[in-house]
Amino acid sequence: MQAILAGFALGFSLILAIGAQNAFVLRQGLRREHVLAVVLVCALSDALLVSAGVAGFGALAELVPGLEPAMRYGGAAFLILYGARSFRAAWRGGSVLEAGAGTGSMRRAVLTSLALTWLNPHVYLDTVVLLGSVSAQYEDRLGFATGAVAASFVFFFSLGYGARLLAPLFRRPTSWRMLDAGVGGVMWSIAAGLLLG
Repeated sequence: MQAILAGFALGFSLILAIGAQNAFVLRQGLRREHVLAVVLVCALSDALLVSAGVAGFGALAELVPGLEPAMRYGGAAFLILYGARSFRAAWRGGSVLEAGAGTGSMRRAVLTSLALTWLNPHVYLDTVVLLGSVSAQYEDRLGFATGAVAASFVFFFSLGYGARLLAPLFRRPTSWRMLDAGVGGVMWSIAAGLLLG
């Protein structure tokens, strides 16, 4: 039980910080658009990555010297583009939340969720490398992984479906503009950290 709780606590704390993936889940939850598909993609992706890390693939970055810089620069480029898209949406404005309004296809929502998950180097560093290396400290590595995976499911489902509580706030275009600007700022700051780190 100690390993499960440790895995849950560490896993939850790592995903808690707002990033591109979390901002997208929040946006989909606010719009009530393909929420189940989006949260399942994010949680199942995390489960695969945590499992890979606990199984020992965290050492792969040490074995392949060019892997870490490639992930870092590729991820920074992706975050810069995604941030620019968010800033453009904030500049244009006009978005408002209407209950039940759906503007995008499920295919697009799922592909965006996959991209924001699998093209983000922080996801690999957090799940594969960090959780993988910390799990080595526990005799019950499976329990640790189970706790971390449970944290992902609890977090993403809470964020996706809990966003509905914020719906009244996001009925105003100004709130959407602020969210888009904030997401753009977070994406660019993460990209700067990757490039400077």
